[in-house]
Amino acid sequence: MKRILVLAAVVGWVAGIASALELGDVAPATTVKMKDVSGRMLSIADVRGEKGTLVIFSCNACPWVKAWETRLAELGNRAQEMGFGVIVINPNDPAKVAEDSYEVMQQRAKERGFAFPYVVDDTSGVAKAFGATRTPEVFLFDGAGTLVYHGAIDDNAREPEKVTKRYLADALQAVAQGQKVAIAETKALGCTIKWR
Repeated sequence: MKRILVLAAVVGWVAGIASALELGDVAPATTVKMKDVSGRMLSIADVRGEKGTLVIFSCNACPWVKAWETRLAELGNRAQEMGFGVIVINPNDPAKVAEDSYEVMQQRAKERGFAFPYVVDDTSGVAKAFGATRTPEVFLFDGAGTLVYHGAIDDNAREPEKVTKRYLADALQAVAQGQKVAIAETKALGCTIKWR
């Protein structure tokens, strides 16, 4: 009986998570308001850019995020300058990982110089709607609102000087120039989301 209850709980949990978006899909949950580190309530729709919208699921605690965080800040800030809307979303439960608290988010955004919103997905519902499973996990939408890149930031989290494939930077450049993204999907490497 115990096994049946555990199995039912797992099936229910999995059913609550949508499958990952596919290339060409439009962003879900775009009107859900989330609290930014500035205290403002923002949605994905609120930050949409003329060239497109960059949505990154991230957090504070994950070693993968920490390894990519400086590049994430640089790319996010540059993307805004290029005409993209940018929003970084923390879906993690701070009750499970204290370092993922709102206060640490505020500190991290300030330290890293985020010029874009860093918001709390306080139900993990937006991440579930996207089918996101990792931090960091990148979703880039073009100006028409369709998914044109999904996956990792680049091909070497730990050693920036050894990066040979700049997936996100190349995708942003292609979309900004009205071109097709050459490598449109990669494996998102990172920590599993700590669901609320």
